[in-house]
Amino acid sequence: MTDTPDSGSPPAPSHPTAVDPRLLEMLVCPLTKSPLRYDAKAQELISDQARLAYPIRDGIPIMLIDEARPLDPDARR
Repeated sequence: MTDTPDSGSPPAPSHPTAVDPRLLEMLVCPLTKSPLRYDAKAQELISDQARLAYPIRDGIPIMLIDEARPLDPDARR
């Protein structure tokens, strides 16, 4: 086995994958039906109205309320 890179494969991205703006326009919070904003650093979609952050895993938004992270430590779902 050698450690030479495979010249036929694309290089791995050095930064998180961005969400397509057209997709972001279509997605809404499943709880409140309000628009979402994209947090590129955290790789989350934020619902300011519900105070929830939905994770993005491998470029796929996980739009399940049970998977969302509360934005406030004292927030209840």
